[in-house]
Amino acid sequence: MRKPSFMRGATLPPEDRTDLAWSVPEAPLGIVLVEPKIPPNVGAVSRICAALGAPLHLVGRLTYREDHPARRRAGLDYWPLVEKAYHEDWAALRASCPGRRFHLLSVRAGRSLYEVRFEPGDLLAFGSEDDGLPAAITEAHPEECVRIPMVRGVRSLNLASSVAIAAYEAARQTMTGSRAS
Repeated sequence: MRKPSFMRGATLPPEDRTDLAWSVPEAPLGIVLVEPKIPPNVGAVSRICAALGAPLHLVGRLTYREDHPARRRAGLDYWPLVEKAYHEDWAALRASCPGRRFHLLSVRAGRSLYEVRFEPGDLLAFGSEDDGLPAAITEAHPEECVRIPMVRGVRSLNLASSVAIAAYEAARQTMTGSRAS
């Protein structure tokens, strides 16, 4: 992996700040975005993936180019640090991840994110900003659907915010005690 370059003026914590780091298990969780449409969200999600050491799976038709200025701005210099996999469609993703557990994030799910017991290697799947995960996916796998609890009257959260909430809950459960020493 090439050494990252950082934007001018950016500073990193000193190497001796091991309290800020953790080691990533062999099979970290993975983040799946199904047909994301807003480049800054994909950039922000790539930063979350970089921070967690999680691969990013992009599924279906992407409506932007990887070099889109808004994606680059939001992802900063983290894009090259993220392992990315591109899948033609949902079936291709599922076929490429045999034996992996999927958690489909949907505002329509009955089970709360906080009821799930995550394991290393789990995949967290999110739909597009406008439509969420396609009904064909959630209806085919209702046992995999989970939601982020919200008060009544709130329609949804920003995609990147949802990824951060779910991914860090999964990381909290699967990486507890695995901080670098």
